[in-house]
Amino acid sequence: MRSLIVITLLFVLAAAPVSSQVDSTDSAQGPIDLTDGPHVYWQNDSNAIVFYLCDGEVFKDTLQATDSLKFNGFCRDSAEFYSIPCGEVTIEPHINNNVSRIFAVSDVHGEYEFLRSLLINSSVINEAGDWTWGDGHLVIVGDVFDRGDKVTECLWLIHRLEQQAKAVGGRVHFVLGNHELMVIRGDNRYVHQRYLDGICRKTRIKHEDLFGPDMALGRWLRSKHTAVKINDILFVHGGIPPFMVGNGWNLDQLNSSVRRHLDLRSSQAAFSDTARMLFGSAGPLWYRGYHYGMEGKYEQACSTAVDSVLSACEASTIVIGHSECAAVHGIYGHRIIAIDIPVEDIGSLQGVLWQDDVFYLVTGDGQRHPIQY
Repeated sequence: MRSLIVITLLFVLAAAPVSSQVDSTDSAQGPIDLTDGPHVYWQNDSNAIVFYLCDGEVFKDTLQATDSLKFNGFCRDSAEFYSIPCGEVTIEPHINNNVSRIFAVSDVHGEYEFLRSLLINSSVINEAGDWTWGDGHLVIVGDVFDRGDKVTECLWLIHRLEQQAKAVGGRVHFVLGNHELMVIRGDNRYVHQRYLDGICRKTRIKHEDLFGPDMALGRWLRSKHTAVKINDILFVHGGIPPFMVGNGWNLDQLNSSVRRHLDLRSSQAAFSDTARMLFGSAGPLWYRGYHYGMEGKYEQACSTAVDSVLSACEASTIVIGHSECAAVHGIYGHRIIAIDIPVEDIGSLQGVLWQDDVFYLVTGDGQRHPIQY
């Protein structure tokens, strides 16, 4: 049996010893569960430290691997099996053709139960949380991070489904959103207190460093695209601003440029025109111009501007998140489909299904409703 080590030297506790599960209370959210993980720190390409905050205590194990790091969870997740490739994560193609069916959801924001329920009720996964959708493609259109208290659980679910789908001819695409950007770049405004008061305080590891380039989830995130196109449907979190295609940007340039600029120091980003454009309010991770204009930044996109984006990207439809709407619906004659919905008001996530050239709104309980044109 793997020996577990309670860390007392490597990680100095930032507070006095506490009771088993809770040592902090958020006035709005109630008691905070002090359990999180696993997190995997790569010492090199074959040695890793796996660590948890488990009921208020920090545990770790040092593991070795050749091609993949494989282990069973050792906190409350003992039934979970993790498989993590050694070395750099493969960057998958951002263009996929001849796909028979696509399911997309956005702005999960740590709502693990809602995500899992939607995927089960939509027949994408089974009750055990395993992929059952064959050669279908699942798209997470950004913003898994922040606000909610089960971000880590969401990330590992997507990570596992990505491997399971690929093994049977399907695919999972995790498109970066503005909240992924915020976490990677150290903006903690919307991080749930479970993480700040829990694993970050107990280990003295900054939240952004839990997802740094030497962490398994950090490497994985840095392999993700900002925009993917499946058949002739484009998926991007905020939207492609018309000025970008007017300036000659294509999807390959967009994806590679975001990856190159993610880890710039703040001083470097401040003096990089490209970084300021990509990561600013008019960039593809934050853009809201398909819904409304932003004074001093950009006007609301007109129908002609939307057509210019579609033409440049060789797409017929753009699926976006980021800007909340009452329900999944189409705008601009359904050339754009908006899928960020108010989860707390509705009591579930919603998704969009494309199959047989028809787009469907999929409710949290799995009901399908054709999106009317």
